[in-house]
Amino acid sequence: MKIAIGSDHGGWQLKQVVRRFLEEEGLEYRDFGTHSPESCDYPDIAFAVAEAVARGDFDRGILICGTGIGMTIAANKVPGVRAALCHDTYSARMSREHNDANVLGLGERVIGPGLALEIVRTWLAASFAGERHRRRVDKILARERGGL
Repeated sequence: MKIAIGSDHGGWQLKQVVRRFLEEEGLEYRDFGTHSPESCDYPDIAFAVAEAVARGDFDRGILICGTGIGMTIAANKVPGVRAALCHDTYSARMSREHNDANVLGLGERVIGPGLALEIVRTWLAASFAGERHRRRVDKILARERGGL
């Protein structure tokens, strides 16, 4: 599994923790920035990660900002991306099983590093359940293409 990861300054510290986890797990990833805790514009990074996932260059993406809200909103503007803001493991699992989320949003100022790693672990391990959920995800995809 190849993962695109990015954060703004508000999520920079937590991103370092998540990167170490990915390395320990032997997962391939690319860090799209920011590369320091200096102030930056979150949409730039969210769009870069989301576009890389939408193109199929990466299987999944992880975006981190202060709350996770801005990054998730921005990522969801990219067609083909289903970004889910998750602050608990149940939502993380459901976002994959029911919604086939391909980008995870996290908020550094909302959750601690221990919970964040449990969320990431859960989200990466979960798979899309398909079946009746496929019909619903297909409706989202059709809307992106100008239908519905």
